[in-house]
Amino acid sequence: MRFDDRTDSRYNERVLGKDYERQDCSIARALEVVGERWTLLIVRDAIYGVRRFNDFQAHLDIPKAVLSERLNGLVEQGILERHPDPDHAGRHLYELTAAGRELWPVVHALFTWSDQNRAPSNRRFRHAECGTELDATAACPSCGITPPPEEIVMQLRHRRGGSRTDPVARALREPHRLTEPLETR
Repeated sequence: MRFDDRTDSRYNERVLGKDYERQDCSIARALEVVGERWTLLIVRDAIYGVRRFNDFQAHLDIPKAVLSERLNGLVEQGILERHPDPDHAGRHLYELTAAGRELWPVVHALFTWSDQNRAPSNRRFRHAECGTELDATAACPSCGITPPPEEIVMQLRHRRGGSRTDPVARALREPHRLTEPLETR
């Protein structure tokens, strides 16, 4: 049997499980929250400033049912907050909580690991205050601090157009301060 994003989530929970209750390990506890497929990509996009369901869905190419389930789980676990969208009745905006913003070093570490072991990222991260590129540990070598995500500007290394044409990808072609709402309209 093959498991994928279309597999009924109730079946996945019964067969695959969502917890590591027999593991006495803080990594296991963290994976119970952010270890499912798509979850860290949703967190990454929230760090980028994505706030609307439709923008997450378009940028990630994630099935709507899976996105809805992951967003609900991130809200329940205190990683995201859900607020009514003042511009669209019945819709919501998602915003990182303090616990969600604390995942920035984890996301940056995965960028660094992939740069070194898989494929280089086209993104770079600079400390907004001094303009210095962050090092592999997400610290600013000039200031000697690890800035929080709201003090970091993300920009493309190269001004290539990229193959993505969704509204989020287009908005991310310009330098953007992390966690600031991304304007995709």
